Amino acid sequence: MPTLSDVKRWIRPHLTLGNLVLFLALWWAAPTLLPHLGALVGVRSGPQAAPTYTYVSLTGDTLSSEQLRGQVVLVNFWATWCAPCRVEMPVLEAMYQRHRAKGFTIVGLAVDRAPTAEVAAFVREREVTYPIAHVGAEAERRFGGIRGYPTSFLLDREGRIQHTVLGPIGSVSLEPAVRRLLADPGLR
Repeated sequence: MPTLSDVKRWIRPHLTLGNLVLFLALWWAAPTLLPHLGALVGVRSGPQAAPTYTYVSLTGDTLSSEQLRGQVVLVNFWATWCAPCRVEMPVLEAMYQRHRAKGFTIVGLAVDRAPTAEVAAFVREREVTYPIAHVGAEAERRFGGIRGYPTSFLLDREGRIQHTVLGPIGSVSLEPAVRRLLADPGLR
């Protein structure tokens, strides 16, 4: 059994400013990164809730939890002023194009306070084709709240949240999770 002096001898050379900064950075980033890793390897990070919602898209179509039942749905909260959201949009668009014929859709929920016309112009400029709605704070409450943008919720075919991820790398980490849910014969 190591003595206290053995522990002190081991800690002293390892307790550097660089190691302390690295530890604090990992401790700060862990709540954000762990859900991404969970989605990548198949560990659920969602609350298993099945939020109900109905939104009108920028094109006038109705997007509801009932209407989308039977599809794998990625609900993505974002804003035009959010730089990571802008980076993520082309990756989400590519994911949407790759999987939509298999029963996958993305519902983008813009939380901007800007007028809807400005949000629509922003979306058109970026050639985003997945459905987007301009929503208020009530939309965030339906999903249990949002800690930052972008935040994505991956729902299974029954509308239950399977994964919740914060940050723009969600589409990369969620790709394997989307494929697993699409392969699940569950509700169709």
